[in-house]
Amino acid sequence: MMKRQPSGHPGARASARPIRPPRERGTWKAFALAALMHVLLGILLYHGVNWQNNTPAGAEAELWTEIPDLSAPTPRPVPPPEPPVKVQPAPPPAKDEEADIALQEKKRKQQEATARAAQLAEQQRAQQQAEQEAEAKRQQLAQQAAQQAALAAQKATQDKQKLAEKQKLLAQQKLDQQKAQQAKEKEADAAKAAEQQKQAEAKAQEDAKAKTQADAKAKAKAQADAQAKAKLDKERSARLAQLQGQAGGGTESSGNGLAKSGTGSGAGGTATSAGYAEKVQRRVRPNIVWAGETAGLETVVAVRCSPTGTLLSATIQRSSSNEQWDQAALRAVQRSDPMPVDTNGQAPSSFTITLRPAGG
Repeated sequence: MMKRQPSGHPGARASARPIRPPRERGTWKAFALAALMHVLLGILLYHGVNWQNNTPAGAEAELWTEIPDLSAPTPRPVPPPEPPVKVQPAPPPAKDEEADIALQEKKRKQQEATARAAQLAEQQRAQQQAEQEAEAKRQQLAQQAAQQAALAAQKATQDKQKLAEKQKLLAQQKLDQQKAQQAKEKEADAAKAAEQQKQAEAKAQEDAKAKTQADAKAKAKAQADAQAKAKLDKERSARLAQLQGQAGGGTESSGNGLAKSGTGSGAGGTATSAGYAEKVQRRVRPNIVWAGETAGLETVVAVRCSPTGTLLSATIQRSSSNEQWDQAALRAVQRSDPMPVDTNGQAPSSFTITLRPAGG
């Protein structure tokens, strides 16, 4: 069984070539032995034929009699020994017998040659069968190797597909994790924004509450100041009336004023000129501080001044239903102390100012 080489090994290129069966060893040795057997068989056949063609040589034999012992005394004369009979060699066999022997010997040699040829043929057949079996085994091994190579290629393709699917799954999981992380971050940002908004609203409520309290305190203070100023104004008015009574009377006149897209009018004191409203507008407008809504807000502030323009009192005569804007308008008027004097060098004793926010 051939081993599969890893893809990173230098032999990976060789595995791409078609797989060939391994070369059988000892083929030339078998051919050499077969040729040697053929040569030996030819030599045996040659000598067998020559041996059948040779005439067999005749055999000779000699017969001898026993020699008597002459040293022993004999009571009677011993006859002379008979001359030795010369044994004649056996006559050569008849031609038929020689032919039969030669034929039998030839048959025997032919049988031996046939047996040797059969043995050699059997050996050749066994060798051919072994070669066929080796070839079949080689083909089987090649087929097995091809099957294994096909299975290895199929497995490599499956592994590649599994790896691609695994990478795709990992990429999808990573993308899902990124989406989940992004969603989590968005939720965290939304929660953070909601928390910040909640904190901002809480802070705004606290600021509004503090501002309301401050406005209430300021209103209370303003009311206290207004009451004090009203008392002072009352005293001044009484004093002024006393002075006017002493001076022999006076005249009354009316005046008008305008501040921040508003109109105002009042009576008392001296007559106002046509440009006095513009003077009041230029004095009050820079002191208005308002960042809220502007639609439908209108507040009327009643103002009382001394002849020198000193603000004696400022109260809300008509509210806009928005307490914060009313307080902003009232503070703007209070910050405008003293009020401008008219062309005659005196300010009207009382008048009203209608205030609206910019864009209202």
